Amino acid sequence: MYKKTFLILLAASLYMSGFAQNLTPSDADSKISFVIKNMGVNVDGSLTGLKGKMSFNPKKIAASHFDVTVDVNTINTDNKRRDEHLKKDDFFDVEKYPTIGIKTTGIQAKGNNVYFAKAVLTMHGVSKNIQFDFTATPVKGGYQFKAEFSVDRKEYGVGGNSMTMGDNVKVSLDVVGKK
Repeated sequence: MYKKTFLILLAASLYMSGFAQNLTPSDADSKISFVIKNMGVNVDGSLTGLKGKMSFNPKKIAASHFDVTVDVNTINTDNKRRDEHLKKDDFFDVEKYPTIGIKTTGIQAKGNNVYFAKAVLTMHGVSKNIQFDFTATPVKGGYQFKAEFSVDRKEYGVGGNSMTMGDNVKVSLDVVGKK
């Protein structure tokens, strides 16, 4: 009897281990930040309001995927006047486009907790394919994911043809997903 129960539990745990863990992004434990040159000086900022769905299993990476958004209305560059301007229609137009989203289309393992993601980044109503490496580190109750990539803000129609603002934005993701 014990042997039969053990075999049933073993089979169930092996079956379940083939699935990705469903995780919820923890806004409180995560940090979404960016850096852009403005008048030759690096200006950094952050966004909060992280929401979405994440599934991750390093042993079955093909079953893993992310679909997350941040609330653009939370943009913070430590300059209230600038932040209010960035929310207007000549930049992010938060009334019309309140979120920025990333949805993976494929993830591959590279080794040593490093992964390669193909994804779609949607910002200001424009969706474009992007690619980036990320790390996944187990933490209590889930995983911490870290990534950096650059985007051209003009490709997304953000900020127009500014003479003082750089085109490339470096994005840093430090996202904790919990069960």
